[in-house]
Amino acid sequence: MVVPFGVGMAHEEMIKDNSKLSSYDAYFEKIQSRKKLPQLMQETLTAAFANIPVSSFPEVPGGKVIEILADTSVADALKILSECNILSAPVRNPDTENSADWRDRYLGIIDYSAIVLWVLESAELAAVALSASTATAAGVGAGAVGALGALALGATGPVAVAGLAAAAVGAAVAGGVAVDKGMGKDGATAADKLGKDFYKVILEDEPFKSTTVSPTLPRVLFVEAMLPLVRSILKSYRWAPFLPVSIECSMLSVLLLLSKYRLRNVPVIEEGKPDIKNYITQSAVVQGLDRCNGRDWFDLIAMQPISELGLPFMSPAEVISIQGDELILEAFKRMRDNQIGGLPVVDAPKKKIVGNVSIKDIRYLLLKPELFSNFRKLTVMDFMQTIASQETGKVIPPITCKLDSTLASVIQSLALKSVHRIYVVAGEDDEVIGVITLRDVISCFIYEPPNHFDNHLGFAVKEILNQ
Repeated sequence: MVVPFGVGMAHEEMIKDNSKLSSYDAYFEKIQSRKKLPQLMQETLTAAFANIPVSSFPEVPGGKVIEILADTSVADALKILSECNILSAPVRNPDTENSADWRDRYLGIIDYSAIVLWVLESAELAAVALSASTATAAGVGAGAVGALGALALGATGPVAVAGLAAAAVGAAVAGGVAVDKGMGKDGATAADKLGKDFYKVILEDEPFKSTTVSPTLPRVLFVEAMLPLVRSILKSYRWAPFLPVSIECSMLSVLLLLSKYRLRNVPVIEEGKPDIKNYITQSAVVQGLDRCNGRDWFDLIAMQPISELGLPFMSPAEVISIQGDELILEAFKRMRDNQIGGLPVVDAPKKKIVGNVSIKDIRYLLLKPELFSNFRKLTVMDFMQTIASQETGKVIPPITCKLDSTLASVIQSLALKSVHRIYVVAGEDDEVIGVITLRDVISCFIYEPPNHFDNHLGFAVKEILNQ
């Protein structure tokens, strides 16, 4: 059973447009039409997953789900994700510690995707402020809490929520930055060199030790806006809904959520208990599939070349890539705009793959600001080389496969390397012709039985997925 989070809200805000659900259907129909598998085998395997309870899935390493408190700073949340080598974590409300209901205790999920959205919005607004006149920027910085201030700067995204406009503009005005940088004389140059001052404002509290706060904005609100906590960016910048399932739910429903319905993680709860019991991710499922190597049902599917399974599920023209001489901020914007977790770095015009940029690489920009003080001018290749010099000394080659590679070898690469995509290349030049994601791999092993969604997921979940 899937347990909707915020069902009442879903019913109050009726979703008239089914565009997201339609895209999920189109993706899955495309896959089913391309898989060259006997129907009986697919039905048998799907039925088997339907009979496996979620409670049988292995627990997270250590047996305890890593959680982040809602009043944790974004900087500290980023450190937790990086140090624990995880992409996301449930967010717990510290104000409801005594509640026995998980609905009160959890606010959602924080992940790299949300942090990327927040950083890009903040950087863009800060650059706008720096490029404006000193008086204008200072005026907006003093009172731009909420939608009005964001609109004044031309912001149209969720940055207008929860005072984040002030956080972005503050990068230009806090601590006298606007005056010291001579912004009125050379605003464009100041924006391009936006770096350490921006990092101080969004990740540190140093500017406030010597900053005079505008009397029109209470200091507590000003600091909270300039130093956003996890709770303040959680809803405005979420990538996917918080959709827990109960321990009685079938693994088939979880696999469908992680594949067709594009969730990257599914929290597991036990009715009547306040804490999240388990946390099933796409990566954990693929690693589990890798351990099934040698079993008859697995080998019947996974020992086939990926081309026989219709992989990759995209044409070469649909591959979204970035070139080494383009800006790293453009790479993250491209991921944001297309809701994808990584890009192949290619050498035009033949799209020869030379590297990979992942959404979690944003941690390098934020945790090592001394290396990237000129991040607005930093190219993708310079970014990759700087990361390499700090770790292995050389750029790590992207994970690739060929059309005649078996699905089993692809699964093994994804599991052993702990990556979330593998690039399909062809020819002597290793031209990128496709991408295989964790979602694609999971989709190869299941299909959705008739009426499964309505019978096991339900109307409220459908609305949540369509938001």
